[in-house]
Amino acid sequence: MKNTPHKEKLTAAIANPKCDADDVALLNEALEAYEDWSLKLSGLATTGKTRIEGMTSLLNTYKDFLEVDLIAKRGSAFIKRQKGQLKLDNSVIEEFLVHLATDKILAGLPAFRLEVGPQTAFMSLAFTPSGLGALGDKPAVTLKEKDTDFALGKTIHYQFSTEPTFPAKQTSQGKLVLAVLAAECKINLDKTMFQEAAGTAGRFKQGCPMSRYYLLVEYLDMEPEDCRLTALDNVFLLRHTKRLPFEKRNVHAEVKRQHDSYPIDAEVVWRFVNELQEFIDAVWYDPQKALQRGSFI
Repeated sequence: MKNTPHKEKLTAAIANPKCDADDVALLNEALEAYEDWSLKLSGLATTGKTRIEGMTSLLNTYKDFLEVDLIAKRGSAFIKRQKGQLKLDNSVIEEFLVHLATDKILAGLPAFRLEVGPQTAFMSLAFTPSGLGALGDKPAVTLKEKDTDFALGKTIHYQFSTEPTFPAKQTSQGKLVLAVLAAECKINLDKTMFQEAAGTAGRFKQGCPMSRYYLLVEYLDMEPEDCRLTALDNVFLLRHTKRLPFEKRNVHAEVKRQHDSYPIDAEVVWRFVNELQEFIDAVWYDPQKALQRGSFI
């Protein structure tokens, strides 16, 4: 999967037959602004927290133009109504996160190629033979996967056979993306979304117990909960604010006021980066040191 999810959503929307000529013109303006944003992100010469501050400033500038000046002010009823389905807004954060996976921000990234960005990631694998007689056939492998907005992981290739020589007729093979860290990007978060994400996090951790699972949210639409009671590792509230009431969500002045009053906070992004760095630096499991530690984990 490409590491430009927002650009892909823009180009898909431009090609959508339900978008009229005015919609296409507006989306082409967005695409031009996107190219400028992407170029400036890649061109930053800074490192560490200073880079995060610069990246977040550019993110706010682009999202303000896309969501306030284009969609809220000039967007058609179709664009305003379908922006969530078209993923015109939350895919911006998805693409922004890809730019965090660099040695200019994170130390200790491996030399081999990591899978970074939106992925269809592994949750579980099971063997599902149809009966006793089928145990001598090609193993029936059922793979459960889930699309995730951001992942950090590695492609794993597997092969199972009922014979040690792995003959083709009795061998199942495939590949999966093992996401050791995953995140969902939400424009707003309500109770149902929170519970669904908690369930997804639990299933991810069944397949990879040391993995981490996060939510990155712009607007809160529920009362905060202690995510330690779930499999979620943390929920980051990027704008420190709640969702606009229904009657104000498409009012340009209200959308602009909220963006101006509650920009995405670089300090929150930096907190997320610190959790990534802590995860990279950690020894996930070393049974050889159990006696030294005095505990299994």
